[in-house]
Amino acid sequence: MKINQNSLDIFCAEKINKLEEASGFRTLKTTHRASGAQSQQAGKSLISFSCNDYLGLSHHPVILEKAHEAAKLYGAGAAASRLITGNYPLLESLEKKLAKLKNTQACLVFGSGFLANIGLIPALVGADDVILVDELAHACLNSGARLSGAKTIRFKHNDCEDLENHLKMQRSSFSKCLILTDTVFSMDGDLAPLPSFRDIANRYDSWLITDDAHGIGVLGAGRGGGFAFNPPVEADVQMGTLSKALGSYGGYVCGSQKLIDLLVNRARSFVYSTGLPPMSTAAALAALEIIEQDPTLVDKPLAHARRFCERVGLSIPQSPIVPVIFGGNETVMKISEKLAQEGFLVSAIRPPTVPENTARLRIAFNAAHEAEHIDRLADLVRDARKEYGSI
Repeated sequence: MKINQNSLDIFCAEKINKLEEASGFRTLKTTHRASGAQSQQAGKSLISFSCNDYLGLSHHPVILEKAHEAAKLYGAGAAASRLITGNYPLLESLEKKLAKLKNTQACLVFGSGFLANIGLIPALVGADDVILVDELAHACLNSGARLSGAKTIRFKHNDCEDLENHLKMQRSSFSKCLILTDTVFSMDGDLAPLPSFRDIANRYDSWLITDDAHGIGVLGAGRGGGFAFNPPVEADVQMGTLSKALGSYGGYVCGSQKLIDLLVNRARSFVYSTGLPPMSTAAALAALEIIEQDPTLVDKPLAHARRFCERVGLSIPQSPIVPVIFGGNETVMKISEKLAQEGFLVSAIRPPTVPENTARLRIAFNAAHEAEHIDRLADLVRDARKEYGSI
């Protein structure tokens, strides 16, 4: 039956009106990013504290050169899925390097971190299984869980007792069990208690899967969130992205060789997607080499975050992500606009990305930030907390 276009527009307008009434409507803003932390929006120059390019590698001259060389050699795109003709040599080099970094037998590169999780999770579990996922875990972990058809239970954030209570009640009723968590939570910047999660997973015959999107390159000497602990905590499956600290694009899954062999055959988002563009692969490879060679670069984002928090009067951060929670959508939008007037790009984060009544500034620090910019932003945020209050 043909859908009446007018009724579709009416439906969309009603949804948009509700978003606008709650100060939750979003629009796309054209942003011109340059080297360092420089950005432009609507012709205004801003120092960005919203970008996930934690090491500033997306504009690094060596990375740009390697990406250009790869395009000339292999083309602008992979032109097919990797099981057809899209498996050019650079992909295998990147997978070997990532597996070595993560201390696993093998690795598989996907088109993005989101594609990795929606392919990985349904390949491992189904209707007879159960998934326990942290309530603040990234949307792609939740999407992968829903697509699997397994029973999915969200446990309280970083709460080992709640996780174990669910396992005590549920584990014996299901065949397989996954525990899903971020290593570094993207909107709060805190670390998962991975040593405890690892112990719980072992005791309840469960597989621990970690999403290290915001850990690789900035924690554990660049190896990621699991390596921030002593001794390091190795999940059964480690996945992540190439699009943040590595300054490129794409996703990966690291684990045993048998796991990777299964995913090549059963992860639908891998099998039925074109391979990662050669430029992105070459950029990620070059980024990993820079991280290995320059440990001082890796340390800078977290050091900057700690400088900021000390000046504002916030608790010591565990990662380069610092949330300043104001609660109301309208309030945080006003503060974000004020900061833009002062020359800083600090995006306001609102529900549903974060829980209701926890709208916030999400401040992300990168290696290119300068002390004077960090201190000036800290003073402005401290003033906003005094004026509006914060949670």
